[in-house]
Amino acid sequence: MLGHTSKNLIDFLEENVSVFVQSWLERVIISDTDFHKDEVKKNGIAMYELVKQTIRNPLSSREIGELANLVAIQRVEADVNISDFVYNVNLGRSEIIKHMYRSNISFEKLQPYLEEVNDLFDQFSYVAVKKYTEIKEKELNDKNIFIDQTHKERLTILGQMASTFVHEFRNPLTAAIGFIKLIQQEQPNLKYLDIVSHELKELNYRISQFLHVSKKEVLENKREEFSLYNLFDDMFGFIYPSLLDGDVEIHSTINHDIILYANKGELRQVFLNIILNFIDALKNVDGERKITIDYILSDNEVKLILSNNGPIIPEKNIATIFEPFYTTKELGTGIGLYICKKIIENHNGHISCESSHDKTSFIITLPLN
Repeated sequence: MLGHTSKNLIDFLEENVSVFVQSWLERVIISDTDFHKDEVKKNGIAMYELVKQTIRNPLSSREIGELANLVAIQRVEADVNISDFVYNVNLGRSEIIKHMYRSNISFEKLQPYLEEVNDLFDQFSYVAVKKYTEIKEKELNDKNIFIDQTHKERLTILGQMASTFVHEFRNPLTAAIGFIKLIQQEQPNLKYLDIVSHELKELNYRISQFLHVSKKEVLENKREEFSLYNLFDDMFGFIYPSLLDGDVEIHSTINHDIILYANKGELRQVFLNIILNFIDALKNVDGERKITIDYILSDNEVKLILSNNGPIIPEKNIATIFEPFYTTKELGTGIGLYICKKIIENHNGHISCESSHDKTSFIITLPLN
């Protein structure tokens, strides 16, 4: 049986339900695009009923959860910001408590009911926000699964394209490179032949990148013993026109003592890709443009530090630059650094990137044996 105070309070709330609803709706946040906006008033009245019920007798978690979960689902479907949702709930709490103060019941007698109402709203908010968050997290997870699947499909398509077109590109390209060599032998002083030869080799290198991506086993296993100094020395001759064109100075401390047993062609591809990217980035630098290649040698491994004084790579991009299709270049493919990472890992090594306003460095660790 209801006590005198609780009966008077419930009677007062029943008589003033329209006043509460009107006052709450005037201040509540409802978007014009909210297709559940007609339900907002119904939910407010339902919450008002829960307040009256909890004054009669505290509600169970199940009774509170039914309305809280329903409202959370509607808010997700309406794509409502969680902060707007919490604001509307707390606004309802505030309006109801103000009405309770107007009941002419003394504060001393009203206090326990105010605590019960506050507890009701706390539980309602917790359950509703938890449900809202669970649904949003599931949506995000489903979206990520879809993105991952799409990503795999793109890799498959790229592999199919590369397998189909690479030989069509390679055949005329190989012929052109061969004829350029013949012309160089017959007329070694003919102008611009070295530039044409360099550009054809560069094109051949880019095609090789697609060929690597198209293969499931990505990397070859042919390995040999070679001098790291000789590898870089040969590579510097190959990129000399690009260094000259970009007004870039390159300095290396690599010496003859470093001998690797590895796939020479693949490592050459890694270093070429990084240095050509450096030259590209340094185009945005006014003044001195520098590339440095240093190393730290230990008994079991060599750590190579390839650096440039170009623009900083934002920290948020560092973690993704080795992912396939990531690129900041307008016409870039975004597969170069991805291939570099795969090659280094296949050699039981590690590659990472660090960037500051002073310099950007790629750190490559390779085993000596």
